[in-house]
Amino acid sequence: MVNQIFDVLRNEIIGLQLAPGSDVSRSALAARFGVSQTPIREALLRLEQQGLVDVFPQSGTMISLIDTRQARQAQFLRVAVEAEVAETISQNPTAYDLSEAEAILAEMWRIWRGTNDPRAIRPPDQSFHAALCEAVGHGELWELVVARSGNVDRMRSINIFPGKAEKILAEHAELLEALNAGDAARARAAVRLHLSGTLRAVDDMRAAYPHYFLS
Repeated sequence: MVNQIFDVLRNEIIGLQLAPGSDVSRSALAARFGVSQTPIREALLRLEQQGLVDVFPQSGTMISLIDTRQARQAQFLRVAVEAEVAETISQNPTAYDLSEAEAILAEMWRIWRGTNDPRAIRPPDQSFHAALCEAVGHGELWELVVARSGNVDRMRSINIFPGKAEKILAEHAELLEALNAGDAARARAAVRLHLSGTLRAVDDMRAAYPHYFLS
């Protein structure tokens, strides 16, 4: 049950349904999930470890403000991991099974055409990147990246603009083409382009949502 509560709350924090700076009531969460406060406390401690909530003993719990410094560190880690994954695959593309990533990209297109909602492609977007890490046997590294990426993922939820979904889908397609072609330089460039947009927009996000960010 702790895992389920953690997943629900984390998704709501990432999606900004639980806004940065908002208070969290353990008793309200316990009533919502129909559990005692023990699994709620355990889920919140896990979220605290990922930098997504601040727990104040004898005081209360708050959804953490977005820490851009931590977000930049997480992004550095993610680019390093995914660029190395791309390099590994592109050096010998026939040795790695990319069919899952290709199927996920097709599913992303289907979801996008059916919903016209860029947020709806977030779960398969994550699965796409996870599939590439899994293809080279580094799924645990992807789990580490996810655990560190809460702040930058919240920034991605803010940074929604017309054409964003199409941009994501096109960049995924470009990465797969580079990997299948065995073009390491093109694949690394595709990774860096795909992952760089959010942090480039940090000043605009701060200006629009100053109350969401650490000063």
